[in-house]
Amino acid sequence: MTDRGNELVTLFGGGGFIGRYVCEILLRSGRRVRVASRNPRSAYFIQPLGQVGQIGYVRADITEPESIARAVDGAAAVVNLCGVLKGRFQAVHVTGAANIAEAARDAGAEALVHISAIGADPESESDYGKTKGEGEAAVRAAFPAATIIRPSLVFGPEDQLTNRFAGLARLPFLPVIAAQRRFQPVYVRDLAQAIAKAALEPEQYAGQTYEIGGPHVMTMRELHAAILEATGQTPELVDMPNFMASALSRFGWLPGAPLTRDQWRMLQRDNVASTGAPGLEAFGIKPTPLGAVAHEWLGRFNKGGRFAGRRVNLTATS
Repeated sequence: MTDRGNELVTLFGGGGFIGRYVCEILLRSGRRVRVASRNPRSAYFIQPLGQVGQIGYVRADITEPESIARAVDGAAAVVNLCGVLKGRFQAVHVTGAANIAEAARDAGAEALVHISAIGADPESESDYGKTKGEGEAAVRAAFPAATIIRPSLVFGPEDQLTNRFAGLARLPFLPVIAAQRRFQPVYVRDLAQAIAKAALEPEQYAGQTYEIGGPHVMTMRELHAAILEATGQTPELVDMPNFMASALSRFGWLPGAPLTRDQWRMLQRDNVASTGAPGLEAFGIKPTPLGAVAHEWLGRFNKGGRFAGRRVNLTATS
C-alpha cells in the first residue's frame, strides 16, 4: 500500500463485522483511524489493535449531516460500511450514503470507499437491492471518484451467516431455503484487505466498481453442507419448497422471524459476481475458500463443544 505516513481514515460502521477487520489492517499500516458510529462505546473493543493515539472515536449518525462533517474533518480517506438487512433501507442506503459522500467531498478527502452489495440495482424488486442501487448513484453524483465495492455473502468468525446455520444444525433436521440459489461467499479478511487498499491507493482504484466474491460459487445447499462438515454436525438437510418459504416470509415482520419478505425477494436472484467484473484479483488478493478457515470458529459447534480442528474439502459448482 502507498506510504502516506499516519494519514487519517474515517470509518463509518468501523465497529461492525467487516469494519473491525478494516480497522486492523489500517492500523497495522500505520494509519490513524477514526471510528464513527451512533454508539462509539460499542467499538471500544478495537482499541487494543492500535498504538496510543492511533485510534479515535466520534459519535455520528449518517442521517445527520452536521455529525458526519465532524467525523470526516481532516480525513484523507473515508469508508462507508453502513448497511441494514431490514428496516431503514432508504435512510441508511440512500440518504446516509449521499450524506457521507457529500461530506467527504466538502472535506477534501482524497478517497471515498462505499460498500454496496452484489445485486445492487435501482430496478430491483427487493427494497434492499433497490436502495443499494440508488445509494450507489447518489454516491457517484456527489463523489464521482468513489470506489464502490459490492461483496457477495461475507463469512468470518463473527458473521451472522455460518454461525447462525451452525447453531440451527443442532436440530435433527435443517430446512434449506432457496436450496439451489447460487452464492459466492467471500472471507471477511480478504474483503477487508480490498477495502483498505482502495482507501489508501485512490490513484489505482478511484472511480471503479468491484464485485467481490470468494473462489467458489456454491448453492445454498452446498453452503449448508460445507458448514456441517466444518462442525461435524449431522442433521438431515431438507430442501424447503418455494411455496412454503414464500409463505413463511410473509410473517417476517414478527420478532425472531427467520426470513423477511424482502429477503425472500432477494433470494430470487443468484448472488455471484458478474462475468468479467473486476474482483479480488484486481487488488492482488488470492481468495480464501470457506473450507480452509471455517473450522477455526465453527469447531465450537462440534459435539462436546470441542473444536473440530479440521479443514473441509469443498465441492462447489465452480
